[in-house]
Formats: sequence, structure tokens, C-alpha cells
Amino acid sequence: MSTGRAATLAAAAALGVWAGPALSAVGPLRRPLLPRLSGVGSTEHIALTFDDGPDPRSTPHMLDLLARHGRRATFFVVGEQVRTSAAVVQRMVAEGHEVAVHGWTHRTTALVAPTRLAGQLAAARAEVEDVTGAPVRWYRPPYGVLTTDTLRACRTLDLRPVLWTAWGRDWVRHTTGERIAHTVLATLRPGGTILLHDTDLHARGSWRPTLDATDLLLTGPLADADVGPLSEHGITPGDRPPRRRG
Repeated sequence: MSTGRAATLAAAAALGVWAGPALSAVGPLRRPLLPRLSGVGSTEHIALTFDDGPDPRSTPHMLDLLARHGRRATFFVVGEQVRTSAAVVQRMVAEGHEVAVHGWTHRTTALVAPTRLAGQLAAARAEVEDVTGAPVRWYRPPYGVLTTDTLRACRTLDLRPVLWTAWGRDWVRHTTGERIAHTVLATLRPGGTILLHDTDLHARGSWRPTLDATDLLLTGPLADADVGPLSEHGITPGDRPPRRRG
């Protein structure tokens, strides 16, 4: 084997060890192999979660809708946005919602240097805790991409990574509320976790169809379901992904 080919194979193997957990973003692979990481609860409770906020343009509309339905959810927020939209986050807490971390910026962790990653997550957690006065328990990485460095940072900071079992693909351009709701229901099962977005700051779509889809779900198929935040989902702190060796 040539020196160049050997070096290439070694680099590929190293990359596989580092980025292997990124496969967790692939739902069909992740759900059966890593149910807790996927957000599968121990009861029939449905966890309702929203990513990418807070956004003063759109998040209040989502909060209004949830209030009308008497439902609560978990909001995965971006740290730098919390700093400029603290009042929205404080309203979340006042109305009984759970606030979790989605990173300091909306950037995939695979592109953040390991030396910076833990610091960014710590800063995001501190920002949220300063605004809410409550400890942060959950972390969801942007785009659902987890690397070994991400898992290591979560372990250091005592953050529980959690993804989803059903999403609405609400970032697709020109989608509709009906289409988003149908996509959610295609993979949603009792004990599942729904991923939606309360803003279009980091996506090409619009938040308004997501608002319509949430209303359709809560007035229709999920009207009588036990729907709420992750804190009521039956995932205990001990249900962590296995520690990677090496």
C-alpha cells in the first residue's frame, strides 16, 4: 500500500471516529438504535418542541396559540438571540414552558472547533439561566448533528442531548400547515417527540404555516393526547447515550 493511500485511509478512519455520532441526525437509523437520544419517552406522552427562537416577530404568536389550547412545550433557544429577546424568553417561563439550549449560534457543531464548543454551550446555558432563573437540562444541536466533541461537551456541562422522532419539515419553501401536520403524523407514535420551529430566522420557509400546523394538530389528532414539555416525557437524567471510548 502506498504511503499516500495509507495516510488517506488513516484520515478517513479518524474522521469516522470523530463524526460517527453525526449519523444520529438520520432518523430511521437513530430511532431504533438510540431511542432515548431520539426523544422516545417511557409513557404515551408526546413532547412538543420548537427550535431556533426566540424571535420577537413570531414566537409570541406561537405562545398565544399554545395559551389558547392550554398546552405547554419545550423551546430550544439560540443563546445570542436570548440576549436581545429576553422578554420573550421570560414570557415562556411565566406561561409554564420549558427553555432549553440550541447553541450560542445556529451553526452545526461539526464546524466549531472543539476548544470553542464547550465554551459556547456554557455561554448559551448561562445566558438562558440568567434570563429564566431556572437550570437548563436539555440541549439539541443545530441540524441534529452530534459529534464526539459535542457529546463530550454535553457530559462536561451536564446537558442532556435530545433530538426528535417526528418533524414537520416546516423549513421547506411554500409548504402549508396541512402538509406540515401530515408529515409530523407520518412518524409520530405514542412517546414521541415533535420538532417544529417557532421562527424562520435560520430556514427558508415561513413560520406561519408552522403556526397553522400546530393549531391543526392540537385541535385534531392530538386534541385528546397527553402533550407537553420534555420535562414530563419520562426521560430520566440517567438515560444518556453510552460513553464513547478511545
